[in-house]
Amino acid sequence: MKVSQLYTDLQQNEDQIRLIYANCSDLVYRSFIIEGHTKAILIYIDGLSDSAGIEKNVICPLMQEVNGKPYEIGELAERKISASQTKPFTTFEECVEYLSNGLPILLQDHEATGLALGLNKWEMRSIEEPVAESGIRGPREGFTETLRINTSLVRRIVKSPLLKMDSMKIGGYTQTNVVIAYIEKLVDITLVEEVKKRLERIQIDGILESGYIEELIEDMPLSPFPQLLTTERPDVTCASLLEGRVAIMVEGTPFVLVAPITLISLMQSPEDYYQRFWVSTAMRWLRYLFTLISLMLPSLYVATLSFHQEMVPSSLLISMAASREAVPFPALVEALIMEVTFEALREAGVRLPKQIGSAVSIVGALVIGQAAVQAGLVSAPMVIVVAITGISSFMIPRYIAGIAIRLLRFPLIFLAGSLGLLGIMMGVIALVLHLCSLKSFGVPYLSSLTTTRLWELKDVMIRAPWWMMDTRPHLTGKFNKYRQPKRKPRPKRSE
Repeated sequence: MKVSQLYTDLQQNEDQIRLIYANCSDLVYRSFIIEGHTKAILIYIDGLSDSAGIEKNVICPLMQEVNGKPYEIGELAERKISASQTKPFTTFEECVEYLSNGLPILLQDHEATGLALGLNKWEMRSIEEPVAESGIRGPREGFTETLRINTSLVRRIVKSPLLKMDSMKIGGYTQTNVVIAYIEKLVDITLVEEVKKRLERIQIDGILESGYIEELIEDMPLSPFPQLLTTERPDVTCASLLEGRVAIMVEGTPFVLVAPITLISLMQSPEDYYQRFWVSTAMRWLRYLFTLISLMLPSLYVATLSFHQEMVPSSLLISMAASREAVPFPALVEALIMEVTFEALREAGVRLPKQIGSAVSIVGALVIGQAAVQAGLVSAPMVIVVAITGISSFMIPRYIAGIAIRLLRFPLIFLAGSLGLLGIMMGVIALVLHLCSLKSFGVPYLSSLTTTRLWELKDVMIRAPWWMMDTRPHLTGKFNKYRQPKRKPRPKRSE
């Protein structure tokens, strides 16, 4: 859009704005006379501005007749208008920007400058507990769709002025506000610059959710693994900022993006840091174990029954053979039928209304599984394997990581059904090679596991006590290495 300046004639300015917003019934035009001698007009979008505040703080003070000389637009902001913020502007482009953000604009006759008033107000969702990241212990607050509420939740936790929030607009039509949050002197400034460069390169009609940005700025968009952390929790965002990471907050969505991340960070739950370290370490190992089960159990079952029956004890093999006697399909087809059915039931449970979704998914799995066994379409051991696999996938704390594991399960099943254990080995090797080549904003995806410094593993395989975690992660917190003294605090001895 070509930049065009405001006119000094009020009628010309009004006509131009009416032309820009033609066929827009939600735009309100309120003409009045300032103190009985100067024509003016107040324009705002109904539903985005505080109409009661406009009447009380703008229209009523300006329409009071006072004998004296006419005020210029700048003097009105200082003497007559009691809005919390006032911003002068001189172009129609600025006028459109302020109106779109809910700010009423005031235009005065014989003035080529307008005034945007900080009286925006719209309906917003209250702060609630995040549904996708619920926990037993920890804060219950979650982000909302309002950007300024989200930034205030972060600012309320990290009160230091070193917390910086740079903003920009992305989207040709939506002009979506995006905030880049980081803590100065903890973050690598090159990381911040790289995030800004990738965001500035985005040229798209509109941004409706942070998932748009995630796909447009990640290093390897064809990988099934996420390269940015997605969270609804302010405490998770602040913990990442304190480790030297960068958060990207998008207007209109409660999901915040955090970069860079590693594979291990996707396997860590916020609750790990709120419980006793022994409990957290045990849960972390259990999580790793069941992630492997979720990925490999169906393929191992298919490979064993198809090619490596000698690996199964004789008594168990006889029992499994008896259960599969009436099944007309090979183990590969049987596994695919059950896995696809289970995934369909899980997806249906998510899409259905909350009150009946869980009931339909659980009852459907029980009924369909029992009916399939009785009909001889699948064997009972296969139903058990698929059920254990499904339960194991729920152990993964990050939903985006769980989806990647669920997708990779199917190629491994095909490899197991065609090449046996050799196919599984080939699939695992290809997966490890892919993970080794994967990066998140330049940080290797497996950097937490490949370090040779044992002290850097104190928050990887175990969750060390807080008094031992005195240093930040090497790749994100090397500019301010220590976050607390190196010794455990001890109570003073009473004399």
